[in-house]
Amino acid sequence: RGIFDEKGNLIEIQSIGRDITDLYLTRERLDSTIEKLKNSFARAVEMAGKIIEVRDPFTAGHQRRVARIAKEIATTLGLPENEVTAIELAALAHDVGKIHVPSEILSKPGVLQPTEWSIIRQHPVYSAEILKTLETPWELAEIALQHHERYDGSGYPQRLSGEEIRVEARVISVADMIEAMSSHRPYRPGMGIERALEEVEAGRGIIFDPAAADAALYIFRKKGFEI
Repeated sequence: RGIFDEKGNLIEIQSIGRDITDLYLTRERLDSTIEKLKNSFARAVEMAGKIIEVRDPFTAGHQRRVARIAKEIATTLGLPENEVTAIELAALAHDVGKIHVPSEILSKPGVLQPTEWSIIRQHPVYSAEILKTLETPWELAEIALQHHERYDGSGYPQRLSGEEIRVEARVISVADMIEAMSSHRPYRPGMGIERALEEVEAGRGIIFDPAAADAALYIFRKKGFEI
């Protein structure tokens, strides 16, 4: 029921209308602020990711391509928008820890020695340490730390398995392997996308999360996604 003044005006309904309008405008301003913050975080993360590309020309563009693949996989899986954003941002800097790996190891054309592999296998830890310095709403450090974990527990550095591994890291793991196998490396030529997808099939439920593997196969073979 409306409240009228002496002139018969509906005071209360007008007040409610103003409240709704003010609330709507406040929400718009808040959404705009959040979007600007996300963009700032994204730029900071991408700049961090570019650090390693200066030192390792063979991985130039690798993180950006992994981010594109991982985002498409995550979207196909129907993950929440916030998780898709986390996946894209973490992928953009997942290898930044390689800045602590000697360039002669990163660019070595031959087979790596066990001691060299042990150094390489520390890069997720270094990536996490660097990303911890960026204050963002997403657990980017933990995602980067886990991107070399394997579904069966055979990965590194923590030997996590199954759903112990964050879903974001499980998605990036598939995308990372596809991009790496498809591209040239100091120790081998690129093997092509179909060879990489065969590895995804072979590793489904062993190395890779089954759902993430299926989504990857779908986007490349059914949707015609290209790196």
